[in-house]
Amino acid sequence: MLAVVEKKENGFIATYNRPLNHSVEKVWAALTQNGKLQKWMPNLEIVDLQKGGKIKFNMNDGTGNSFDISILDFEEQSYLQYEWGEGWVRFELSPKDNGCLLVLKEYIPALSDHTPKDLSGWHVCLIMFSAVLDGKYMDFPKGEWEKWYEKYVKVTNQL
Repeated sequence: MLAVVEKKENGFIATYNRPLNHSVEKVWAALTQNGKLQKWMPNLEIVDLQKGGKIKFNMNDGTGNSFDISILDFEEQSYLQYEWGEGWVRFELSPKDNGCLLVLKEYIPALSDHTPKDLSGWHVCLIMFSAVLDGKYMDFPKGEWEKWYEKYVKVTNQL
């Protein structure tokens, strides 16, 4: 399911809704425990999990380079929001029958040629995230990313 991208007063919000057949506790662990997080988003490393805390973004290019991302908002097993480029991303969890709903929101201040790449990247990361929850590990599926990239190019061209 494609993200819904909406124009807002000072930018855009992309929203991905993912109903999951897993408990809030299990999903939260995959979002915040480094051993699980790095199976679907290998660049991220939680350093200080709290509002005002930090996440390290490791370049993973052999240079050892990294930079810090600030945690903007946080409530244990409910939501996690952090900087993402010039904008932010927010993961929200709510319990549902037989699992929970994961809502990923990305605030994008301005559209660019990079926007559909970023949107398709999050889309594929959510596929990888679901695989981790199911006890499976997968490498980044470049072909899958390319398929979603074309769809997100169409979405952003309509905005």
